[in-house]
Amino acid sequence: MSKQITASDINAHDKELLNDIQDALANCMKCGNCMAVCPIYKETNKESSVARGKISLMEAVLNGTLPITAGFDTAMANCLNCKSCTAKCPCGVKADELILRGRQAAVKSRGLHPIKKNVFRLLRNRQLFDLALRMGGTFGGLTFKKIPGKMAAVSRFPMPGMDPKRATAPISSSPLRSQYPEVIKVDNPKAKVGFFTGCTINYMYTDVGSSVINVLKENDMEVVIPSGQHCCGTPVYVSGDVDLAKEMAKATIATFEKYDVDYVIGACGSCTEALKEYPHLLQDDKEWKARAEKIAKKTYEISEFLVDVVKFRKDTLGNVNATVTMHDPCHMVRGLKITKQPREVLKAIPGLNFVEMKDCDRCCGSGGSFSLANYELSRQINDKKVANIANTKADIVATSCGTCRMHIQDGILQNNMNQDVVHTVQLLDKAYQAGKRK
Repeated sequence: MSKQITASDINAHDKELLNDIQDALANCMKCGNCMAVCPIYKETNKESSVARGKISLMEAVLNGTLPITAGFDTAMANCLNCKSCTAKCPCGVKADELILRGRQAAVKSRGLHPIKKNVFRLLRNRQLFDLALRMGGTFGGLTFKKIPGKMAAVSRFPMPGMDPKRATAPISSSPLRSQYPEVIKVDNPKAKVGFFTGCTINYMYTDVGSSVINVLKENDMEVVIPSGQHCCGTPVYVSGDVDLAKEMAKATIATFEKYDVDYVIGACGSCTEALKEYPHLLQDDKEWKARAEKIAKKTYEISEFLVDVVKFRKDTLGNVNATVTMHDPCHMVRGLKITKQPREVLKAIPGLNFVEMKDCDRCCGSGGSFSLANYELSRQINDKKVANIANTKADIVATSCGTCRMHIQDGILQNNMNQDVVHTVQLLDKAYQAGKRK
């Protein structure tokens, strides 16, 4: 007869899933500094919303007083992964990483949510995922109506899991990687650059991808766009599916190893951070960690590359007559710690009036899929960002993240405002094009 599994057995199993971070959790003094910066806590005032509360829940699991339940899973998911708590912690506790470990423990104990499980099953298969997105782009006009003058669309009909008022990014009828050859040559190239497009740029914001290519060409870079590249793995990693994240990391590394590129460039803070963090993700595998380090060392976010490596051309820039403000995505400012470079790009553009907004580095409330599952809460956070934008009197909001762009554009439209939201590199591309018309 098989042994009956008791509550104590379950608790013991759950404890094992968090044993390796017991000391790190203990470093939290419960001072509450994280409460002052957590965007979700500021809206909910719930202890389980803030890092201190989540760490207490994980300690309860380790103490055997709490099993990993649906409530535990929900508490860990109720986080934007904005890293504000870590940046504010006086003890140096990497709360954002601990919360992700809590999510990983929940996945190992309870499994993935059925919806995410099915989405990730599709994402795992690159060819099938590509086909699904291409079909979405081809027939998207039947279900989504584009908003004139904006890279945004609203659903014509009620959509499962999406608020009917929400504006989202339209799926392109022609993905970026299908618009260009794998190798884009220039005369007398200074270097060969691999472009990691990511999913959002490839399938939605192809205008950003085109600007990246144009700007790199203007700076005498040969551009390589590997056709076999896929998702960086961030969505599955932050959801707790570490095994699939490692699988996707290895696929990305293997893909770019096939090309003799001097640099790898990303135009999304989250994607770029993911590539730079591959050595940490794959640290338990000596061979793959070494291969990851080679890729990570030559990976740059586009503004970082232009300012720190290339010293981008300024003599051919034309006027862009607009007032522009900037939103710093969380994975740029607290992940990659890149803030000066995109501003240097903007301030170099003739005619452009740059105005800093209040709390420019505060999370917009997107958090990737967080805003899908928690739209009203993410809107409350976003409304504060939009109010700060309004106070600048800017015509344009520049940012470096596709999901931030999407969420802020939605907030602007919901608040009956008219600003456009673009990637920083698009304004530089516009300036280069204006320079040619002089």
